[in-house]
Amino acid sequence: MPRASQLLYPPGDSWSAAGLITGLRAGQLVTVEPHEPPFGELTLTGSDANYPHTLDWQSERTVPLLKNVLRLTAPNASFMTGPGTNSYLVGDAASGFIVIDPGPDNAVHIERLWQAVHDAGSQIRAIVCTHSHPDHAPGAQPLQALCQQRGEDQPPILGLPSAPTAAPDHAFRPDRALHDNECLTLTGANGITHTLRVIFTPGHAANHICLVLEEDALLFSGDHILNGSTTIVDPPDGDMSAYLDSLAKLDAACARGGIGFALPAHGHVISNLRDAIARLTAHRLAREAKVLAALRADPQGNLDRWVARAYGDTPATAWSKAKRSLLAHVERLRKLGMV
Repeated sequence: MPRASQLLYPPGDSWSAAGLITGLRAGQLVTVEPHEPPFGELTLTGSDANYPHTLDWQSERTVPLLKNVLRLTAPNASFMTGPGTNSYLVGDAASGFIVIDPGPDNAVHIERLWQAVHDAGSQIRAIVCTHSHPDHAPGAQPLQALCQQRGEDQPPILGLPSAPTAAPDHAFRPDRALHDNECLTLTGANGITHTLRVIFTPGHAANHICLVLEEDALLFSGDHILNGSTTIVDPPDGDMSAYLDSLAKLDAACARGGIGFALPAHGHVISNLRDAIARLTAHRLAREAKVLAALRADPQGNLDRWVARAYGDTPATAWSKAKRSLLAHVERLRKLGMV
């Protein structure tokens, strides 16, 4: 659980007898049930009628999740990005901040990231990209340059370089490559620390990482675990076996570290994280069973024919994207010798 000193509000009456929790949407108090996507965020922030947390997506200002964690959503909402890419600011005025996923090369969003740290009376100490996709990493260099232009120290860009399998528009080379289990620690004059531990999680992308905020038992899950949707695994840079192995790795990390919340790159905070990982794993394996059935029923078929069988429960408008994950399942099944 997060440190009590980093909670936004004192413990309140967030939970009703019916297990409901209260937030603010379009200026009105609303109750949210445990199965609804915003539930985890309201739980983390301690939202209740006295201290309501807003659920409206907006990109103009940061949204505090803890005292040491701010979210700023990029203005790049779309079918693939949902409400937009979540950039996170971790730290405080005394320690400085680490920016996680600066997002696309959007001058307005980059300026707002810098301004949020400036308004806190501090500086950006590092910029970390969870992976090299165009909605996550291109903002890193412009943000770094902006810090220099404003007379501040140059924050290093950290992450893993894109693999040779990455598409040309996914090219990314950090100033320094991170290592699995490496720790990035911010320490202020007040002695409060914020430590981000790297977990290498290939699958969605070959260079994907997640980050654990150790002191507060939070997982920044990038695109590996999303709220309200499943991520696309797109070969050759995406690999379904690696994706499932990384889910198991994250579950083990949650068990060891008591990690209960994930802060994804798209969507609201996720609570009961190990349950969410179990559901996601089960969903992937159930989808794989449908893919296997489609291949066996139509062994001479192709992706267009198989997707109609394996993804018949999803809108046909999503099939062009679903075919990429279908291909990842097909490649995995072939490697396992099942087809």
